[in-house]
Amino acid sequence: MTFDDEPAESGADEDLELSIQTVAAHPEPDGNLRVLIATTRGEIRAMLHPCGDAPGAVIYVGGAMGGFEGPASGLYGRLAGRLRDRMSGLRIHYRQPGEFMECVLDVLAGVSFLRGFGAGPIALVGHSFGGAVVIKAGELSDAVAGVAALSSQLYGTRTVERLGKPLLVVHGMRDAILDHAASEDIHARAAEPKRLVLYADADHLLTQVADELDELLASWLIERVGDAPAFGRN
Repeated sequence: MTFDDEPAESGADEDLELSIQTVAAHPEPDGNLRVLIATTRGEIRAMLHPCGDAPGAVIYVGGAMGGFEGPASGLYGRLAGRLRDRMSGLRIHYRQPGEFMECVLDVLAGVSFLRGFGAGPIALVGHSFGGAVVIKAGELSDAVAGVAALSSQLYGTRTVERLGKPLLVVHGMRDAILDHAASEDIHARAAEPKRLVLYADADHLLTQVADELDELLASWLIERVGDAPAFGRN
């Protein structure tokens, strides 16, 4: 896979390439799989919540520090567990947290990994730095059926109008780290279909609206990938 349209902010002009070499999976007591994806640019750690009955899948990524849990006091684990009977979930920890182009490649590697065992369509969910990461990854992959950006930064979203997939943008209006104007700007530039949700009493981590956010994302993800046919099938 290549990343050949990086944001103008980066100033670099070289293509980035990443290939998956091997995948190792280790079962956990709860039925999930701890996954190690070895690539030509290093190892990606992930947690897979497999769904054997439906092809849809979701990739979840965090902010600039990476991690598996996401915002709102462990949103990603809750959602992946809640939706496991409707879709698979893959929580990714970046190889190089904070390196925008490398993190986009990690998400694209996750898409390739999921498609390798028949998953699809695939939705992407990212928080903060990860919001911009999933917007760019969604732009670059035809397998992506929707993108949700939570408390997103602006850097990396210059070409959001080329996303070409449903976009959900969420932000707390008390965010003291990334102003909600960033998400309003992203939403204004994005093409339809798109949706902007602002929470008046929520901060950057959206902890104050954890229950509402769970319901919003669960409904949106089911609509995007929970009832859809597999990628590439009629």
